[in-house]
Amino acid sequence: MEHIALYRAWRPQSFEDMVGQQHIIRTLQNAIREDRLSHAYLFSGPRGTGKTSAAKILAKAVNCEKGPAAEPCNECEACRRITAGAVMDVLEIDAASNRGVEEIRDLREKVKYAPTEVRHKVYIIDEVHMLTTEAFNALLKTLEEPPPHVMFILATTEPHRLPATVISRCQRFDFRRVSLEEQSDRLKQICEQENIQADDEAVQYIARLSDGGMRDALSILDQISSFTDGHVTYEQVLAMTGGIASRQFAELAEALARGDIGGMLQIIEGFMQEGKSADKCMENLMYYFRDLLMIKMVPKAEHMTERVLDAREFEEMAKAFTKPQLFGIIDTLNHYQTEMKYAAQPQMLFEVALLKLCSITEGEAPGLSVQTAASAGASAGNADASEVGQLRRQLAELEKKLNQALKNGIPAGGGGSESGGGSRPQASRSPAPRISNLAKIPANLDRYLAQRNSPEFTAVQNKWNQILQRVKEEKVTIHAWFMNGEPVSVLDNTVLVAFKNDIHRETTEKPANKEVIERILEQQLGGPFRLVSMMLKDWNEAVEGAGSNAAPEPFQLEPGPEDTGASKEPWVDEALHIFGDDLVVIKE
Repeated sequence: MEHIALYRAWRPQSFEDMVGQQHIIRTLQNAIREDRLSHAYLFSGPRGTGKTSAAKILAKAVNCEKGPAAEPCNECEACRRITAGAVMDVLEIDAASNRGVEEIRDLREKVKYAPTEVRHKVYIIDEVHMLTTEAFNALLKTLEEPPPHVMFILATTEPHRLPATVISRCQRFDFRRVSLEEQSDRLKQICEQENIQADDEAVQYIARLSDGGMRDALSILDQISSFTDGHVTYEQVLAMTGGIASRQFAELAEALARGDIGGMLQIIEGFMQEGKSADKCMENLMYYFRDLLMIKMVPKAEHMTERVLDAREFEEMAKAFTKPQLFGIIDTLNHYQTEMKYAAQPQMLFEVALLKLCSITEGEAPGLSVQTAASAGASAGNADASEVGQLRRQLAELEKKLNQALKNGIPAGGGGSESGGGSRPQASRSPAPRISNLAKIPANLDRYLAQRNSPEFTAVQNKWNQILQRVKEEKVTIHAWFMNGEPVSVLDNTVLVAFKNDIHRETTEKPANKEVIERILEQQLGGPFRLVSMMLKDWNEAVEGAGSNAAPEPFQLEPGPEDTGASKEPWVDEALHIFGDDLVVIKE
């Protein structure tokens, strides 16, 4: 007699044969007893959990000659012919190959005719999510109001792909993954009936491999029973499926805990020689450490995982790792498992991941180590201290200039700053008075003049082209303004730059631009340097008169040359007042 696959031979033929879906079975049986059947059902859930089987059992239950009954008799002519697929009124449609609108229109035309062989027409549409949008639209009205003798049962593994209008017209039942215990009991029962000798560990491992799908479990059992001539052991299941024994992962975990890199690499090489795949090893190892974490954090956690065969061994191994180490190990394995999907050499990534785990088990946290964090904090503190010192120097310079202005009788509200900027009156449109060029000259100009030929200044001159290039690389717009100036002196970690054009000098002195330039000066000159600017013509005049002892003119505001007090170019002041310095460019 021809061999029939186990999943076909043991397909449930009644509700009591189904495994792990009691919440659905009870609801359907009560609906049959109370004659409260719906015209449309939606069965959704993972593969191999009994969706199509439940649909056929329901079709037999409503059409059984001894019913409708909560359980089909499987003895009457109707039940036997529905089981064999020989009843034309119970139609199973594969939506993957009949997904077009024409097939659904043909179905809609045939729905109106009364059944000829049984009590109800039942349409089972498998993988219904494969229907096209047009096919769903054609099905909607018939699905909502079919003739009283018709029942629709839609089955799918991807309910999220169904239109909401279809789901709302059906009673939805979500099939769950079959638990490990229920699968194991069912497999043992089938092994007894099929005269297959199987160890308990082998049956449990087969159930774990099926991932909650009863059909997958039966397929694996059928394959392994053929390989082992009727006696199934745990080692044979591992060899047949390419799995890895839990004790091998325990050896790997012990090597990690000891920091034995050589032993760990030998274990990995053994896995590869046995034909194990690196990605499967990575996945199983991540599950192993997940179970260790559960055992360590949750009392009696062996009931919360389906992979712990001997809880005592896991408890002993869990003591070798701390909770932060286990969290770091799982995070690292998860990261490398994602990278492995796109790697040309997955074994190499697997080895790198385990080498990374060695650093975690030696006490290094998944992120920065304590020493690294401390050094990072120290460097950040040094950077903050440097910034604070620079701000303090700038503040002292501004206070010095303000005091000098007040001594010369200038009101505090009308003074200028080193950068040449001043507050413009907002209440009036009259042009603001210009600041004298002397207000833009550094207070310690004599000391700058004395240092203009110093070795420090010569060193800055030699590196000036590199400084300009770095400014250009950092921000080309700042370079366009800054190249108008040239260095003329160096004094106490300040670089004096003289500009030919005042608008270029003012733009360079803006805080954001000045910060970029001073950062590059520090990088190129090996220390914190501050930028000081003035006009080139004022510097040349100061150099020519360096020999005289004439006192500089007092710092004051100068009105324009006309008697009216307006500037020489009133439209310039008006444009600056209306649009601001950023939008106005003055060309000589």
